[in-house]
Amino acid sequence: MLKNVHDALKEASKSDDFIQSQITINKTSLHLSYYNSVINHEQLHHDLLEFIQRSTTDFHNLLDLQCLIPIEGVKSSSNLGEISLGLTKGSVYIQLDSNLNEGLLVNIADTKKGYRKNNESENEYSVIGPKVAFVEDLDTNLNLLRKEIITEKLLFEEQTKGSLSKTRVVIAYIDGIANPEHVNTVRQRLMDLDFDVIFDTATLDQIISDNSNTPFPLFMSTERVDRMKHCLLSGQVAIISSGSPYVISGPTRVFDFFFSPEDYYLPWVLGSFFRFIRFAGVAFSILATPIYVSIMTFHYSVVPKNLLGPIIESRTNVPFPPFLEVLLMEMSVQLLGEAGARLPTKVGQTLGIVGGVVIGEAAVQAGLTSNILIIIVSLSALGAFATPSFKMSNTIRFLKFPMIALAGAYGGLGIMIGAVILLTHLLRLKSLGTPYIVPLFPFRYKDFTDSLIRFSFSHTWSRPSFLRPLFKRKYQVRKHKDIDDDYNIE
Repeated sequence: MLKNVHDALKEASKSDDFIQSQITINKTSLHLSYYNSVINHEQLHHDLLEFIQRSTTDFHNLLDLQCLIPIEGVKSSSNLGEISLGLTKGSVYIQLDSNLNEGLLVNIADTKKGYRKNNESENEYSVIGPKVAFVEDLDTNLNLLRKEIITEKLLFEEQTKGSLSKTRVVIAYIDGIANPEHVNTVRQRLMDLDFDVIFDTATLDQIISDNSNTPFPLFMSTERVDRMKHCLLSGQVAIISSGSPYVISGPTRVFDFFFSPEDYYLPWVLGSFFRFIRFAGVAFSILATPIYVSIMTFHYSVVPKNLLGPIIESRTNVPFPPFLEVLLMEMSVQLLGEAGARLPTKVGQTLGIVGGVVIGEAAVQAGLTSNILIIIVSLSALGAFATPSFKMSNTIRFLKFPMIALAGAYGGLGIMIGAVILLTHLLRLKSLGTPYIVPLFPFRYKDFTDSLIRFSFSHTWSRPSFLRPLFKRKYQVRKHKDIDDDYNIE
């Protein structure tokens, strides 16, 4: 419990972006305290400090000093809550050496920083919700987080990594919520890092992850400020790097990569429905073409008689076995996707649509593939890209190829072998020491309120238990009856 102004400033000083300095003007010492990431530095030096230094009027108390400052909204305060709120919103707290129990709050918040013309999210687009995204400038990203999470409990710890690049790397977490073990793990892994150049947070993701030999992402990577705000408030630890518009956070689980911020902006029934659609799309994307290969190669008997005729007719002129047919089409789709991603946006969209239609039609006319397979491959590609996380969608695109190979070699048994290997691999994965497929294993029934489906906010009041947060409750659930009693409604 904070008792005085000194304790409040000491608590804030835990964050590396909190600055405390002392200057002497006309034999009077001034103590300045502020968050470096949220103030306007030009206004600090030119409108505040320079003006005070040039003033010929002596000041002996806060009232005299307040009259000298040419900025509106200056007020004297000794209230701890008001001081903490003012500092986090972009005020400078000025104290005189003669009275350290009271000071002036001068609002010089940088309101324009963090909102440039082109910082809307591009790769994680959503119809509903904020569009603000991180940029390449580290101070701007810290400013964005400070504006969204207004509390002195939000701490930043900065390190300089890369013997040649001297890249600034910041660990962000909320003190009192994030588990100290997770913070210490991230801090220690970054301290042990010996790398010459840090190009992006994606580089840090691969180096400090628990397992570098897995195709699955073990850290959440996002360009959206609202998603990272949700991660921090849940108890995760974020890593921000200069020169990167993406922020990573952990520990995370496999289900988190299928969540979209849009799920929480829609009613829980709709949010759960769209989340279920994503999971179904992922299952279809991984298994659809392997099942086609296994059926066409080994298991004709499972196809209904009414469907068997059209399938045989569509494959009459196809010279390749099902395995090569599927491999050819899947590689064509992946090639189109890669080409579209590397070209300018408008050209890439045109290439994806026209190329897909033309190549698919030409392949059917040439007898290289069947109409049914074109439909399956197209839906399979859509299912992979329905995932909100680009890294996870790449993983899904990769996983289908080993499954196709196993299906071509062993049929349905090969698909079962691939599923067992995949599940075993997921069981062994950890993110910052946390099991990757929790709440399925270890089983945590309470965490199912926000995993496969999203329950209403009245059931998601607690933070995920797998994060082991220090403070579990996110908000207080109040029933309508309690509200009616407050207003004496009969």
